[in-house]
Amino acid sequence: MPVTQPKVSRDHLVPQHIAGLAAEILLAHGVPQDDADLVADSLVQSDLWGHQSHGVLRLPWYVERIRKGAMSAVTEPETLVDTGALLLLDGKDGIGQVITERARVEAVARAKAHGVGAVGVRNSNHFGTAMYYTRRAAADGCVAILTTNASPAMAPWGGREKLIGTNPWSIAAPYGDSAVAVDIANTAVARGKIYLARQRGEAIPDSWALTPDGARTTDAAAAIDGVVLPMAGHKGYAISFMMDILSGALTGSQVGKGVNGPYMADKPSGCGHMFIAIDVATLGSQADFQARVTELIEDVKATPLAQDATKIYYPGEIEDRNDVRHRAEGGLVLPEQTLRDLHLLAEQSGLDATAVLGERP
Repeated sequence: MPVTQPKVSRDHLVPQHIAGLAAEILLAHGVPQDDADLVADSLVQSDLWGHQSHGVLRLPWYVERIRKGAMSAVTEPETLVDTGALLLLDGKDGIGQVITERARVEAVARAKAHGVGAVGVRNSNHFGTAMYYTRRAAADGCVAILTTNASPAMAPWGGREKLIGTNPWSIAAPYGDSAVAVDIANTAVARGKIYLARQRGEAIPDSWALTPDGARTTDAAAAIDGVVLPMAGHKGYAISFMMDILSGALTGSQVGKGVNGPYMADKPSGCGHMFIAIDVATLGSQADFQARVTELIEDVKATPLAQDATKIYYPGEIEDRNDVRHRAEGGLVLPEQTLRDLHLLAEQSGLDATAVLGERP
């Protein structure tokens, strides 16, 4: 008999409840409580910011990697180099979020002691949304830079074979009670957005990717099998190349086609990160810094609008607004496929997800 797909509620879901379910699923697979809570919070926060490509959609991938042994449920980074301001960690195939949060804490502490702190990481895993960590460092009074490399997604400029990852990076700085923050991949789009489009059955813009034979496509499935295009042409390729140097070559991690993605369940990732924190107070008055950031934002927002534009945003403002809106509306509306995946994952973990996600037959 054919398998009936579960029907799930499209009502707004309470973020804390989704995070609690995600954490319980991770606990069922041997992840310690604090680590499970961190991963779950990072995924739900991405959904709240409006980045569902990096939200709870990714939880089944992480769990499958733990099941297959490509990622360790218990994360125990090892110190390889420690010069004071500079630290190098071996993540030993632990959970990317846990390793990166350790890097953030260490980078901020060293920035407070030395003015700047840099933490390199090798043998890590996908860590979710980069601004999750740089925003936390900004809340600690630092300007933060986080880079990572990733599995091949784009071709070298002029080529048609995957070799260079999306290699995203984030910069965040304190601003009032929040932060100014940018978080971007160096491709025309984060590959997770193509997976999300495939999950939703939606077409993609033909500027996002090429098919395996080098033709532009609007088919998300063909794009996943093909090559994601770089942002800004050759410039995006060059930036991504250098992010591989900073995140991979410099930290002793894998580079280029040596890195495996989170959807490759049975292969260690080998990815690397670099987290740099600069203490604002070491360079001068925090009040003066805030005044200069405020001046820049006010000047940006006072710029006359282009045709068809309705508003100018500073980096990170849209995410803050999305977070407030989602919470005010009562929570999140997740794609049907994500809800089905979570129901199945909970069931496989010995959990009942109906109280959080809605009824299923």
